Amino acid sequence: MANKLISEMGLLPKSITNIFAARNIITAKDALSLTEFELMELLDVSLSEVTFAVSLISQIASPPCQTVQSILEQRMQNEYLTGHLPTNLKGLDAALSGGLPFGALTELVGPAGIGKTQFCLKISLLAALPSCYGGLDGHVIYIDVESKFNSRRLIEIGLSSFPEVFCLDGISKEMAGRITVLRPGSLTEFTESLQKIKVSLLQHQVKLLVIDSMAALVSGEYDQGPQRQHPLGWHISFLKSLAEFSRIPVVMTNQVRSRSTNQITRYSFEGKNSVSTTNDDSRQFDSHLVAALGIHWAHAVTVRLVLESRSGSFNTSQHM
Repeated sequence: MANKLISEMGLLPKSITNIFAARNIITAKDALSLTEFELMELLDVSLSEVTFAVSLISQIASPPCQTVQSILEQRMQNEYLTGHLPTNLKGLDAALSGGLPFGALTELVGPAGIGKTQFCLKISLLAALPSCYGGLDGHVIYIDVESKFNSRRLIEIGLSSFPEVFCLDGISKEMAGRITVLRPGSLTEFTESLQKIKVSLLQHQVKLLVIDSMAALVSGEYDQGPQRQHPLGWHISFLKSLAEFSRIPVVMTNQVRSRSTNQITRYSFEGKNSVSTTNDDSRQFDSHLVAALGIHWAHAVTVRLVLESRSGSFNTSQHM
């Protein structure tokens, strides 16, 4: 609600809306983060006008009061409407009760080269495929943070996985045209991309959002000791609300990082490595690979899929 655009609040007079826009006060959070006197000075309007505007913005932005019964009924309705994007991997689809859930955040965790990007390319095709071939018949927004998106590989996957579809004349071009690739060069550009995506979801019948990868956006920031605020705190909240609002699957990849055994480890998708350090005690530490971005991020995702490679075979474990 805090991210609601003031320009979309129909109850506000047009003159006030224009003044807010001219002063770069775009969202409800922007307006409500300032005191009435600060708004008076910034907008150059009277106290009565500021009080009226703040009151309306507060009413529109605040979630309505609900009874426990209404919350339960809404949850049951959402569960009834919830669907899944099948991955065409029988074991995984069975574990996920049909595939990647709509309205939820699904995370792929694994070391480099395990196949996270290839998985994202495959599900992008599945979302874009016509419904008569088992797809969602929609568009895909693919945020390619690490510039790993490969259009040639995408077509190769299509020809290999769906030969009866991709052998049709013009289908490869049509499928490729349904996937929009964004390449933000920084966390700031990524934030701007997310703010624009919400409108695109409705205008262009987007059925899947892919972010590959989240950890690359803040590489080095989340493992520099305790932080007062997670660098992706706003993004976590925004992505959760975006998934629930649009009722589409949001799929993100995450990297792994080393953690010594004196810290709690949760995943065993990599063996431990012995790392020696030179200090007064000449102690030995064992290093493990764990999911990056920390516990705050881990609690935000709905489904975490951990990708492993054991003795040349591919394994997936699920955490919900």
